[in-house]
Amino acid sequence: MTRATGDLRTGFTTGTCAAAAAKAAAARLLLGHWPRPVSVLLPRGGAPAFDLALAEDGAGWARAGIRKDAGDDPDVTHGAMVVAHVSAGASGAGITMRAGDGVGVVTKPGLPLPVGAPAINPVPQRMIRAALGEICARAGRPADLEVEISIPGGAALAAQTWNPRLGIAGGLSILGTTGIVKPYSCAAWIASIHRGIDVARASGAAHVAGATGSTSERAAQVALGLPDHAMLDMGDFAGGMLKYLRAHPVPRVTVAGGFGKLTKLAQGSLDLHSSRSQVDFARLADWAPAAVRQRVAGANTAAEALSMADPSLAARVAGEAAKRARAVLGDAPVTVDVMIVDRKGAIAAWTAS
Repeated sequence: MTRATGDLRTGFTTGTCAAAAAKAAAARLLLGHWPRPVSVLLPRGGAPAFDLALAEDGAGWARAGIRKDAGDDPDVTHGAMVVAHVSAGASGAGITMRAGDGVGVVTKPGLPLPVGAPAINPVPQRMIRAALGEICARAGRPADLEVEISIPGGAALAAQTWNPRLGIAGGLSILGTTGIVKPYSCAAWIASIHRGIDVARASGAAHVAGATGSTSERAAQVALGLPDHAMLDMGDFAGGMLKYLRAHPVPRVTVAGGFGKLTKLAQGSLDLHSSRSQVDFARLADWAPAAVRQRVAGANTAAEALSMADPSLAARVAGEAAKRARAVLGDAPVTVDVMIVDRKGAIAAWTAS
């Protein structure tokens, strides 16, 4: 089940799917029937219903699965099966959660979960507990249950996420704060940047680097010699990274990216996506050597403009971008430098050099 937002469909988080699967399994275990469909309450209201993609039971246990539909969001977990295995727990033990196949375990501090805990975030945990509590209340018995959440194939999918860098080993995280996945969610990406900074700080990192893409990230990591947990997948969200560092400082940050995106930062944009900011070529021309200013002003792309000028243009853009980043950081105790990386992965300019 998904809901429409304009021309794009919203979907539901792994946390919502896990809560619905747990509720269905508990209903079979304690009430003797499978709810078809099964509905679950969302944190901000609403109770979507889901068909069961898996329904199995045996002596003292039941297992249900929900196929995740992320709507039109390019989520690596779209189509994955989220499974809950529910069984009776010890009297008075309450609800115990475990990570099953494809769900990770926390191995580094800095996340909203303790080291050693299953990677089931706080809001999904509350949703699961509420769903199980509802069934237990209907059955007239204490909520003493063990629930194991698994995502078959989740370990392979996790390699495409931030989880290895954040110190979540063995699989995916069960995520969600509203229960709903919004298509192409900027908020979700920015939240991942924030969690990356949290992990870096908790690990004692004195230097982090935020990159606009994989080419600039590789170049920066090699040049700086930083470990994976100090590398932030900033993407287009320079503002999201810098503003969080202003409130949660790390001694040094390197901003790395291509010439075009960092030109936009230099010119004052904090969201570097092509649909939300553009290079001002007339202004860029003012930074170019006098002999090529007219040609730079008429360039079609930033890469073309850079090809017309000598390396001094990249150096000027890097310097202006560093000033803009410094202004966003305010008086936070953070040193900032900017690295411009060309399309072949070579460093074209670096304010720290």
